[in-house]
Amino acid sequence: MTFMTATDVTVPRPETPLPPITPIVLSGGTGTRLWPVSRASHPKQFWALASSQTMIGETLQRATGEAFAPPVVVCNQAHRFLVAEQLRENGCENGRIILEPAVRNTAAAIAAAALVAAQDNPETLLWIMAADAAFRYPERLPAVLEKAEKVAREGYIVTFGMKPDAAETGYGYIRTGAPAHPDRPDEGVYHVTRFIEKPDHLRATEMLREGGYLWNSGMFVAPASVMLAELARHEPEVLENVRIALEQSQHDLTFCRLDEEAFLRCPSVSIDYAVMERTDRALVIPADLGWSDVGNWNALWELGDKDADGNVVVGDVVLEQSHNCYVRSEGMLTAVAGLTDIVLVVTTDAVLAIHRDYAQDVSALVAQLKKASRTEAEIHNRCYRPWGFYEGLIQGERFQVKRIVVYPGQKLSLQKHFHRAEHWVVVSGTALVTRDAENLLIQENESVYLPLGCMHRLENPGRIPLTLIEVQSGPYLGEDDIVRFEDTYGRQ
Repeated sequence: MTFMTATDVTVPRPETPLPPITPIVLSGGTGTRLWPVSRASHPKQFWALASSQTMIGETLQRATGEAFAPPVVVCNQAHRFLVAEQLRENGCENGRIILEPAVRNTAAAIAAAALVAAQDNPETLLWIMAADAAFRYPERLPAVLEKAEKVAREGYIVTFGMKPDAAETGYGYIRTGAPAHPDRPDEGVYHVTRFIEKPDHLRATEMLREGGYLWNSGMFVAPASVMLAELARHEPEVLENVRIALEQSQHDLTFCRLDEEAFLRCPSVSIDYAVMERTDRALVIPADLGWSDVGNWNALWELGDKDADGNVVVGDVVLEQSHNCYVRSEGMLTAVAGLTDIVLVVTTDAVLAIHRDYAQDVSALVAQLKKASRTEAEIHNRCYRPWGFYEGLIQGERFQVKRIVVYPGQKLSLQKHFHRAEHWVVVSGTALVTRDAENLLIQENESVYLPLGCMHRLENPGRIPLTLIEVQSGPYLGEDDIVRFEDTYGRQ
């Protein structure tokens, strides 16, 4: 496998077909400020928070069509099957998935994606974006992208600057400079004077009043060759180690696993610092897309459809004499009376109640939970697997009860446990169960017992999801009590 080296920027000749736009989707975040819904095991991009579609699904849908090459998604390896499922559900089966063995910020992730995309065509245009942004006016996006594409093909890195409508302290800012083309001052493309880190409220208010400042959306459009050349110029250590990590990568199923040793040598640095703040090729296009990075619960209140009292409700919620609240229930009935400007989020295993003004402080609560070694900080009660999911129902001394759902045609690994026995009761669908030398077909309302130490496997041979209740019993019920002998998905 060979990868392009940093070269001088070239522009395709007018008579040559223009290379396609390759969407680069960065899906490495965990969204702790949206706890308890967003957690490390199932972060915000895989939830339908701003609409009926998952956030990564919306992102992929924005970049489909004849003008686009298959997307490249960079993600944490723990989320690989979630990403693969999202690609499948959104018609992007040919998309490529790059797995990061560790968090090394956006410069390393973008370097990996750019190198992979450049294998097809060094001049392919990259559209780099986070997997978890929302747009109130998505219909305006194509016109902005078309403008960015035209300018980027001249050899620039174009970022989208969002027109601010509030003194937001949760975003970085971009100071616009002179028009990129003085002969076309009405084009709406500008040089970047500087990038500003997240300001305090006073400074954000001053910038809003002064004008000429835009929110930094973290979206970029640039030829792969330009991005790689600028990384080589300003952060060669990042680019070189990512190149080695790709050359030594392992491939299984649809995943490209970056070499861990080489990738860990990468400095952890953002693309803003690595390139955008130092390059002379940065341009910005002001855009009014109603953009939000959905960084906290207050952002979801701002994006949501409000009732006559300014409340946003999701799920089974009843309100009385409450105003400007965001209330979300992931299951149980949630009743609220006499509250104003609060966020209330109810999941199956945790409840968050916080004033909207303190929405940024949720991450501090998560830090407390981690310090106390609470599993709720990072792991959901419902855990997703490539074959489906399971969720805990009851847990007591020496026993626990789970609901297991296996998608049609999928199967668990061939495995055994040293410390627990299991009893499976089929609620709906049909189960094909391997128990040592036996193969058993278990129908609805039937059950099977798996004694401690037996080799077993569960499979759904049918066309509808298989749902069963699992009762575990034994002295130790941890998920690490599992020995896999064979696995369709390459897990150890």
